[in-house]
Amino acid sequence: MEILILKERDILEAVNIKDIIEADKEALKNYSEGKCDIPLRTIIDVDKKSSSTAIFMPGYVEDKNALGMKIIDIYPQNIERGLVTSPSTMILIDKENGFVKAILDGTILTRLRTGAVSGAATEILSNKDANKFLLIGTGGQAETQLEAVLAVRPIEKAYVYDLNFERAKEFAKNMEEKLRDYSAKIIAIEKTEEVIEDVDVITTVTTSKKPVFDGKKVKKGVHVNGVGSYTPDMQETPEDFLIRADKIFTDTKEGVLKESGDVIIPIKSGILKREKVSHELGNLILGREIGRTSENEITWFKTVGFAGLDLVAAEKIYELAVEKNIGTKIEM
Repeated sequence: MEILILKERDILEAVNIKDIIEADKEALKNYSEGKCDIPLRTIIDVDKKSSSTAIFMPGYVEDKNALGMKIIDIYPQNIERGLVTSPSTMILIDKENGFVKAILDGTILTRLRTGAVSGAATEILSNKDANKFLLIGTGGQAETQLEAVLAVRPIEKAYVYDLNFERAKEFAKNMEEKLRDYSAKIIAIEKTEEVIEDVDVITTVTTSKKPVFDGKKVKKGVHVNGVGSYTPDMQETPEDFLIRADKIFTDTKEGVLKESGDVIIPIKSGILKREKVSHELGNLILGREIGRTSENEITWFKTVGFAGLDLVAAEKIYELAVEKNIGTKIEM
């Protein structure tokens, strides 16, 4: 049997962000239709002294023939070895015969599918003429978050904020060159207050435990993607913004209510009603929910991720790589 090996450069050659946005829409739709079999992830403590952990995330998405498992290993000590601290690998299995058919770089896969799901939400929920964007956070996930929004809306100015202004400036400079085909001006800012009342779309991608923008100052009609809060104690989205939001959509209702402090904390305090966080973007894609109905509505999309996104995105990458004869084949 042949196994196709797809490294980061192969993946980026095989697909673009719009390919993954469409794949993510399919994953969201399949999840909301109940066509995803996603077991609980398995976590193994390899070395408690060094906090080394192996995480196994298997799954199957029936309609897309996507079967496999993503493995994420958390090895904090790798930083001293000059290695990535959270290497990730995606294994795809041929559902017809059970053999492994592809092994993909899981790190770039995660970045692509996470950025793309925000792109999908922005395309579906934001005003079509949105042209000013604010990105809060410039970490490893930031580049694809930025590109995904540029890919679906006519953004003229993309503002970038980070706690470290020098890092924000460096990021903006690099992205202005790397994403020059989108013709957006990418501008580093020292404070979100400089633009918060004017932007049409906001994406937050931080690990902050306190809100990262003023929810009272965002304008009517804004759309916000909440990406960074993926544990119960992280809360990057202000509660006063959630109160103002007309519509809230999630990638998976169950995951968001279980994992994100953005909603867990205000629900516990009674500020936010649990029922307001009961709508999935997949159901909106299926026509089961009502999305934006006016230019003045405020919308919020919250994602914590799920294995179905990885599986469908990986299958799309595999299909296009085979079609374009990209990657390295090995015999087993």
